[in-house]
Amino acid sequence: MATIIKKELIDRIADDVGCKRVFVKRIVQSFLDAIILELSQGNRLEFRDFGVFESRTRAARLGQNPKTLEKVQVSPKRSVKFKAGRAMKDRLRKMPVPVDEATGLAIDAAAHRIHSRSAVTSRSHGRVRS
Repeated sequence: MATIIKKELIDRIADDVGCKRVFVKRIVQSFLDAIILELSQGNRLEFRDFGVFESRTRAARLGQNPKTLEKVQVSPKRSVKFKAGRAMKDRLRKMPVPVDEATGLAIDAAAHRIHSRSAVTSRSHGRVRS
């Protein structure tokens, strides 16, 4: 699975529509800025068949410092939730899932499984699991 950066996406769009890269870059950046603005104002953005972006507020909670194990108050936070739309879900369902022949698991799941079974994890606070 490849990571596509904004520049590559802009280049593809510029080639597809036959516009200058600078013009497409301004449009894409303006679109992204508008999404950020709307979400920061608490608005919900819905793009039919693509998906929905929503700003969510996570409640304040009592947390724990992993080094000192001291209880600390964690303030409320805002985060973004994305729910895929119908067309995106349909396209993703049609894509073949690569499988690791050794484990029989989907490659993403196999990578997660190996990672989650490592001797020391960030959630184990430095303790070695057996």
